Amino acid sequence: MRFVSWLVIFAVFPLFAHAAPDADLWPDWQVHDAQNTRVIDHGAWQDVLDRYVSVVEPGVTSFDYAAAKANGSLGEGDVAVAAYIAAMVDLPIGQFNRDQQLAYWINLYNALTVKVVLDHYPVASIRDIDISPGLFSSGPWGKKLITVEGRTLSLDDIEHRILRPIWNDPRIHYVVNCASIGCPALARNAYRAEVIDDQLDQAATDFINHPRAVRSDGEGGFVLSSLYDWYRGDFGKSDADFIAHLLAYAGADLAGMLGNVEDFDIARYEYDWALNAPSP
Repeated sequence: MRFVSWLVIFAVFPLFAHAAPDADLWPDWQVHDAQNTRVIDHGAWQDVLDRYVSVVEPGVTSFDYAAAKANGSLGEGDVAVAAYIAAMVDLPIGQFNRDQQLAYWINLYNALTVKVVLDHYPVASIRDIDISPGLFSSGPWGKKLITVEGRTLSLDDIEHRILRPIWNDPRIHYVVNCASIGCPALARNAYRAEVIDDQLDQAATDFINHPRAVRSDGEGGFVLSSLYDWYRGDFGKSDADFIAHLLAYAGADLAGMLGNVEDFDIARYEYDWALNAPSP
């Protein structure tokens, strides 16, 4: 009877659909060469973005997976994304400076996400790509996908063992894309070390000022993206810290709404897991 009860709970509340791992540093990935001025070329990824990413509205983009898959099961988009990833995993990334590494890992994460979707397309949601190991795992995030400098890595490894703990920057959440409408947009420009700080700021601004990130519920409370529930500690542990983070990137409308807050009442969290593909 107890076993049946737990089955019912898991069916009604998909607790493990996308549990947010803690930031857990793998120290080996801290190795870098601050004096190295070599630049990583992300032109191949930029070509993919130019061809398949479109702006739907300010702060929202879509990726044309159908077009990338055209001309058979292995389309031109498949080939281009796979070639870029192959070139990136061959690099001795530990020999580059920090900014080059940051742009590298963000672009590689996003390219891997696109490749996973392309490999299983058509799908309605990335959560339908259930390839992660473990009884209660869901989606592709735990699957080992690449080998870099002798280490096999998953999307979770890149985000939670490398990007979040090494850079300790909440803006990371606005630049790694999960191929979903509710996620911060897949940028139309590849991330580049020379302008990475400006690009991080722009990504934060674009997401925070869109209603899927923060909006009023019309009754004195706020509807927030589930991103701020899963990773609340990254954006500030107190309400004041969290509001300060939002205000740092808020436009006039959002700033006015947040500036009058006396009691930060979160009505609910929402997230749209539908694929970030063009509407039919």
